[in-house]
Amino acid sequence: MWQNTSVIDKMYKKLAIQVSLNGLSFATFDTLMNKPLQLQKIDLGKVNVTTKIEDLFAEAFLNHPELKAGYDEIIIIHSNNLSTFVPTPLFDEEYLGSYLQFNTKVFETDFFAFDELGNYEMNNVYIPYVNMNNYFIDQFGTFDYKHANTILVNKLLDLSKNNEERKMFVHVSDSHFEIVVIQNQKLLLYNTFEYKTPEDFIYYILFTAEQLFLNPENFKLELLGKIAEGDALYDIAYKYIRNTCLFDAGSISGALTEAEKREHFILLHS
Repeated sequence: MWQNTSVIDKMYKKLAIQVSLNGLSFATFDTLMNKPLQLQKIDLGKVNVTTKIEDLFAEAFLNHPELKAGYDEIIIIHSNNLSTFVPTPLFDEEYLGSYLQFNTKVFETDFFAFDELGNYEMNNVYIPYVNMNNYFIDQFGTFDYKHANTILVNKLLDLSKNNEERKMFVHVSDSHFEIVVIQNQKLLLYNTFEYKTPEDFIYYILFTAEQLFLNPENFKLELLGKIAEGDALYDIAYKYIRNTCLFDAGSISGALTEAEKREHFILLHS
């Protein structure tokens, strides 16, 4: 497996793979036309500490030969709740584990990484899936990797330019969701929560709103990720927060549905 570096041989294709503990999604892109070519979600079942990643991923690579095609650029996106944002003035690369110990259990053997959000003077410190990275090294040789929340927060900040309204975004996954509160390219709050029921979901949203003095009658809540109108999560949010709507992801080109653009927002903006 190799990546093109010659301008003459450049294929203008990119592969992005988003990995979590229950599966992976991938997208291929035409970088010349700046549009996605293919989007695929693969459910691998629940992964635990004894699971061999190579056994799970081998079938995916066997069934999807496009994963083995040549690309000019490959990026792996790690999706977990083992991350935290640190303002640049408080950031020291020598103490990555210290930042994470306030919101997750860390061990001396953990490997820490960080993504710089240069335009917004902060860094996202996180624990990547080292075993998954090792597998992809065997497959691809070289690649870049980032944390999913780096892409999510960075893109939402970009979209908030010149908007003085304080807005809450909630990105939904199967068992957890992220709350991002932004005002004109300023990150006011980021947090991630696990949930089991719609009641869990709305409790954390309302609690966060209360802490920031956001009135449920006034502030705007935009939902993205794995959510749609008519879902239990959407319905309960709409019940308690007057200005609830689905995030408009229409700026992404390509033959994708609005639901796909919202669910795979992170992958498509990688």
